[in-house]
Amino acid sequence: MEFIRKLPIPQEIREQYPLSREWTDKKAVFDSEVADVFTGKSDKKLLIIGPCSADREDSVLDYAERLAKLRDKVSDKIIIIPRIYTNKPRTTGDGYKGMLHQPDPAKGADMLAGVIAIRHLHRRVIQETGMFTADEMLYPENYQYLKDVLSYVAIGARSVENQQHRLVSSGVDVPVGMKNPTGGDISVMLNSVMAAQHPHTFIYRGWEVKSAGNPLAHSILRGYVNKHGESMPNYHYEDIEFLWSEYNKKGLKNPALIVDCNHANSAKKYKEQYRIATEVLHSCALNSDISKLFKGFMVESYIEEGSQKIGEGIYGKSITDPCIGWADTEKFIYGMAERL
Repeated sequence: MEFIRKLPIPQEIREQYPLSREWTDKKAVFDSEVADVFTGKSDKKLLIIGPCSADREDSVLDYAERLAKLRDKVSDKIIIIPRIYTNKPRTTGDGYKGMLHQPDPAKGADMLAGVIAIRHLHRRVIQETGMFTADEMLYPENYQYLKDVLSYVAIGARSVENQQHRLVSSGVDVPVGMKNPTGGDISVMLNSVMAAQHPHTFIYRGWEVKSAGNPLAHSILRGYVNKHGESMPNYHYEDIEFLWSEYNKKGLKNPALIVDCNHANSAKKYKEQYRIATEVLHSCALNSDISKLFKGFMVESYIEEGSQKIGEGIYGKSITDPCIGWADTEKFIYGMAERL
């Protein structure tokens, strides 16, 4: 390995690009509302929605501004958290790894510019739309760059078995969603939830640290891939009922589930996301335990539907996984609200 340069520590970046006291106080109120969903104090559901990857600041901000206009219309039933995913796992290691790596997808990696760009984007969304954001914790050591701006954190299917992800999640003070691994083993996901809910002492960024445990750590069902490489769903009635029983066996705090409507659940047929959500909400209507466990959806959505290759330059269209477009996004949000 070639050591290129020493990056600023997270505290330096946070101080250089701070979140104002006004927005910090508003975020605390919002985070409390989200926590109430996971603890069962609130009957509202979450909708974590946005582009597969936050590839450019202008179109992501445009998308968030559109989302903010819908927020108040459904706020009696739904809490919307925009997906501002700036770190992207790649199955083979190749391809666009997100804004953290490449602030400009057409250029090479620049990690210093990336660290600044992702914090700048999250801050702009908060300050210009009043919405608090979600991101994926792909690299646990980088979480501190964004810890004061995130209201939701996801651990991906390829990371959920990693000990460092689990331990760092135990020190996060907002909800952390643990996806089932790509192979679909539910016990692995729940073991990760259990680890994140417990306190730990471990090494982090060169420090010996102690975490208090995160009682808001929870499950995300995202489908899986079988031994033949075929996508298989796990959002059906029986899947959620089984997860409820496994939660009870393990005695975990605040049993909670977010259903990822894309990825292997839809076999990346992005237009299926609305149908999947409709089926899950129907299951909730049939079974009070499922309704109690279910806390919301994760949806991939952007301004233009589908996806494109890097360099095509279509504004507001995903350069990673395909997403539903804005018209279907409005349909999804209003349809979800009607069924709750």
